[in-house]
Amino acid sequence: MIVIAGRKRLMAYVHAMAVRERILMLDSGLGGLTVFREVLATRPHADYVYVADDASFPYGGLDESVLVARLVKLMGELIDAHRPDLIVIPCNTASTIVLPDLRKTFSVPFVGTVPAIKPACAASVTRRVSVFGTEATVAREYTRALIRDYAGDCKITLVGSKHLAAYAEAELAGAPVADAAIVAELAPCFVDDGRRTDTVVLACTHYPLLLDRLRALGPWPVNYVDPAPAIARRVTDLLGSAPAATGGGTAHAIFTSGRMPPEALTRFGIHSGEELAPSAAG
Repeated sequence: MIVIAGRKRLMAYVHAMAVRERILMLDSGLGGLTVFREVLATRPHADYVYVADDASFPYGGLDESVLVARLVKLMGELIDAHRPDLIVIPCNTASTIVLPDLRKTFSVPFVGTVPAIKPACAASVTRRVSVFGTEATVAREYTRALIRDYAGDCKITLVGSKHLAAYAEAELAGAPVADAAIVAELAPCFVDDGRRTDTVVLACTHYPLLLDRLRALGPWPVNYVDPAPAIARRVTDLLGSAPAATGGGTAHAIFTSGRMPPEALTRFGIHSGEELAPSAAG
């Protein structure tokens, strides 16, 4: 009887491991953690590989052809090493530039990130919306096409920030910048020409890392639109309902620079490969 019970436990464990999903996320740095947190909340039993391509941070500083070549090569290596069931690109710049090439090259399903202009414009009361992203993202024709297709009667202000993604990385590293530095990046989002801006699209996944400070430093309250919940819903659309599994999944962080993952990752449920408690999804 002891042998049978032990065999049943072993087979249950093997089955759980067999059905456990593996999701890979690739960002230029730590901004994708805001997306990781949302996906984890819906799929706490999956195994995650979070890749911070910090050796190339920021992506907006690279020529498009260089970025495409780098990420196609890197993604091939990551797929071979980790065999993910799905890949999330929680980066607006990488998604708008590289995602078509990744989808043509690999059969693994990809979920990208684009500025949430459609829901932002649908929710705006004053019909004045700012799109706050990196200089590269707001300059993309893809972003302007979204505005043409979905802005309707909303007046859109495009605001490209040169430094805010780096400020978010510094915040997580325990070296926050002064308020004045953030205000200098944020201020152009707020327009009052008789109709005040009431909605700001966070078109860089790094920016929600600073959300509390953005809310505190803005000249008046606005609705900040974070793309992470929509990305998590898209993951569910592609993978279906989360399969039954025993215990929490695991999460590994990889930094292409070779540096050790910062302690701040533990706030997001990444424990360098330790088992994730289901409560970490909350």
